[in-house]
Parts: sequence; structure tokens; C-alpha cells
Amino acid sequence: MKVRPLLVLFGLALYSSRVEGFVRPQHEKPPWTRNLRSDITQLRMVFDFFRERTSEGLDQLSNIAGAAYKGNLGQGLKEAVVYTQLTNDKFRNGLEKSRNRFLQNLEMLLTGNSEDLMEDLVDLLLQADLGMATSEDIVSEVKSLRQSSSQRIISRDDLMSIMRGTIVEALDTGKSSAITFSEDSLPTVIFVMGANGMGKTTTIGKLAYRLRTEGNQTVLLAACDTFRAGAVDQLVQWADRAEVDCFVPNESRNSPSAVLYGALDKALAESYDTVLVDTSGRLSNNEALNAELAKMKRVIQKRLSIQRDSDNKPVPNAQVPHETLLVIDAAQGRMALDSAKVWNEELDLSGLILTKLDGSARGGSVVAVSRELGLPVKLIGVGEGIEDLRDFEAEIFVDGLLGIGAAGGGSSTTEGVELSARLATMRQERDLRTSATKDTVETVLEAPSVDFNLQSVAVENSRFNSSPSTKKKRKKKKRKRR
Repeated sequence: MKVRPLLVLFGLALYSSRVEGFVRPQHEKPPWTRNLRSDITQLRMVFDFFRERTSEGLDQLSNIAGAAYKGNLGQGLKEAVVYTQLTNDKFRNGLEKSRNRFLQNLEMLLTGNSEDLMEDLVDLLLQADLGMATSEDIVSEVKSLRQSSSQRIISRDDLMSIMRGTIVEALDTGKSSAITFSEDSLPTVIFVMGANGMGKTTTIGKLAYRLRTEGNQTVLLAACDTFRAGAVDQLVQWADRAEVDCFVPNESRNSPSAVLYGALDKALAESYDTVLVDTSGRLSNNEALNAELAKMKRVIQKRLSIQRDSDNKPVPNAQVPHETLLVIDAAQGRMALDSAKVWNEELDLSGLILTKLDGSARGGSVVAVSRELGLPVKLIGVGEGIEDLRDFEAEIFVDGLLGIGAAGGGSSTTEGVELSARLATMRQERDLRTSATKDTVETVLEAPSVDFNLQSVAVENSRFNSSPSTKKKRKKKKRKRR
């Protein structure tokens, strides 16, 4: 922990030498020089810093801001504290309905007189839309961490530590939850899809705003939803709000693939940083529209080709689009899972965006969907404002869902860390008990064995009874009795 603040200060010093502050003044477009390595480093620095400072803790960041206050650097560090507070507030407010329902049910479980607490705990977790696999993992962990089988259930804090740790682990798909950006001379292409009504176009507008203000990016929106009436006008309105450009259909280019091709031409010619592609909302069983999506991906790979074959034809670039993101409405919960599976098989999704979390009590569904698809949640919508699209942070999300720390409506900034440490201790104690039991069993098994071969005993007895000395002794006993 002592090294990280120095790295943050060093990174901010480099970044502040390129731009003035974190957020570019509105209506001002930055000069684009296409110095790729430095621009990519700058972009990653901004997003990585936003991601890391959330986990650093408010107190530490406040101390850094006070100690390092000088010019824009100190101002940037103060903004870091504000950003972290804002993130906690957004998750707290966005998950309020899900959290209230869960905590109410949990309190009833712990204070009731249930005959089978483990079974009731499973029901509680399933009602929170966490999914069967995660619910069973939590109950299994509770059973294994109890000090003895006679315990009905462990304490509330211990139960919270187990639920928190298990859910965070369930959200770890082994894939990065950060947005992937281009590492060469090509613009970043983010392909966004989803069914009608999921909040896809709204999400694109909010993401464009974040890329422009936080990432200092030049952004082009591609209005490829040519099927839904009013879709293009809606995207243009969001482009105006986010102060970015939008490529729209015209008489010569009115199909989704044609509009996309034109947008890519413009992005290459005018050196845009990022292209956000809006697609037509559809159901997973609409084969014609799904085929159109697949065609659009091929258009991107062909237009952004960086190699030629022996016939001088472009070789499809498998590295693009850089992201293929599926937008899911939190209110749908697991109902969206079947459609997501189809799209994942056909289009190879790279991540999920969860929207409308503030209006739903089914926030736990993100755990089940992410786990079953093996896809990371990359962004999460926690409100209607243009700034209400946040990076998905598993620990902050879980804290908001379970009512832990600042993200869960409390005042403590260390509760999550304390619960994590408690879980580690409980697991260590379990491992010690398991090891001790194993050693005891091995000791018993290794003890000298006694041969109780009944057949050999019978043979020895028969030999003893038939011996001459034994017969003489029997005759003497008979004479004495007479």
C-alpha cells in the first residue's frame, strides 16, 4: 500500500504534463496528433486511475490530496476523492431496492425459528436472483466453515463475510472487466447490441460522454439502427448531449452495414479515437436480424484489415471490433439469459452492460447471468443522468447489494476489508481443523494391527486338545471326581 500512492502521483504528473486537469472544458475538442503510443498510455492511465482509486479508500486519497497539493495535480487528486464518493453514492442509490428486499428477508431468517436454516438460506439467496450455483456455493461454504456440525448457523457478521466473498468470487470470470481499446493506428470500435427497450441507445450516449470527458477522446457514433422508427433521431439527441459526432444514414447509405462502412471511413479519414456502433434491437430468435449483426461484424473486420492476401484482398482483422457488448435490463433478471446465450454463441460477446439497476429489485441477477455466460460485466447503469454509467466494480457492487460500507448505505469505509479479512481467517481455521482431522485418521490407520485369524486359532486349539499331555491331564481329573 505504500508503493501505490507513489505510482498514482507519478502517473498523474505525466498525465498533467499533457492536458490541463482530468476533465476537458466543454465544447473544446482536443488536437488529435495520432501519436498512438502516448495517446493509448494517456487513455489507459485515466481509466486505470479511476478504477484503482475506488479501492484505495477515501481517507488515503484525502491525505494524498492534502500533502501533494500543487497546481492541477492537487486539484486532480481532490477530484479523485469526489469521484470515489460519487461512485459509492451511485451504487448505494442504484441498488437500494435490491438491498432493502434482501436485508429484510435476511433479518427474518436470522431472527426466526426456522427448523431448517440452510434450506431457508437457499430460498433467500434464490429470491435475490443470485442463481442456483452461487446460492449452493454460499450454503456449502457456511456448512464447511461452521466450527461443528451441531451449530445451527454462524453469526450475522460471519454470514455476511461468506456471502460477500463468495459472490465476489462468482463474478470473477477470469476476463478483464475493463473496456479494451485499440493498441495500433486503428480507431477503437465498440459494437453494442441488445433487445428493444434494454437502454442500448441511452447507454451509448452515456458512454460517449464518459469517453469524451474522462478519456479526452474524440468519439463518433454510428447510427446503424435503421429498423426502429425514431432510433436515429434518438441517437443524434444523445450525441448532442454528449457533444460528440454522429454518422447517420442517407439516401445512398440506408442499410445497417452501409451506414457502418461509411462511419468507419469517416473515422479513419478524420482520425477519431473511438467509434460506438448502435444496432437494431432484436430478439435472439430473429434469424434475419441476427444475420445482419454477423454481417456488420464482418464489415468491421474487412474495413479495418491490416493485411492483404496473395490476391491483394484484405484479410479480415479478427482483433476487431475491440468490444462486442450486450445490454441487459436489470429488471429482466435471468429471463434475459437464454437470449444472451444465443447471441454469445453466434457473435462471441466480450462483455455485458447492466442497465436500469436503479428501478429494479433484481440486481442480484447480474451474478447469475455473468457466471453462466462466463462474461464480465463491464459497465452498469445506476440512474437516468448522463453521468450515471459507471465502471462495474465487483466489490463495490456486492457491498451495495448486501448493505456493506459506504456503497451499502453505511458510514464505514473499512467494513468490506474487515469482512474480507474475517473470511480469510475462517477459511484458515477450517483448513487447520481439516488438517488435524486428517492427521488423526492417518495415525489410527498406521497403528500396529492385531491378527484375529479365527481359522488359525481353531487349528491351534484342536492341536492342543489332541496332544498326549492334554489327554493324561483329563484322565487324572476324572479319577479325582470319582
